[in-house]
Amino acid sequence: QVQLVESGGGLVQAGDSLRLSCAASGGTFSTYTMAWFRQAPGKEREFVSGISRISGRTTYADSVKGRFAISRDNAKNTVYLQMNSLKPDDTAVYFCAASLSIVVHRTTQSYAYWGQGTQVTVSS
Repeated sequence: QVQLVESGGGLVQAGDSLRLSCAASGGTFSTYTMAWFRQAPGKEREFVSGISRISGRTTYADSVKGRFAISRDNAKNTVYLQMNSLKPDDTAVYFCAASLSIVVHRTTQSYAYWGQGTQVTVSS
């Protein structure tokens, strides 16, 4: 069973960049498809980006396409989310999630393992 710990969140201004990290332990990291979700106050948790475990294929929500980039380092058991050109609408708690699926899914139900989340706040 894998444990996930996110880091890298913070308070930034619109247009700034942040890089989130998610460190995994307790499992074979390379066997997991990884994803980032986010949840803003009063809203449901939504898919942001994912990276598959075999092909490394990446998938993005339309709202972040062209601004965010997901990557993984299997040697470091870590997945990253590089966030550029941040907007106030990106303000949320960002969660890392892991699945044994071969492909990236956009639903929360597809992921069995979750981190505790890291807060990202973008001021205008």
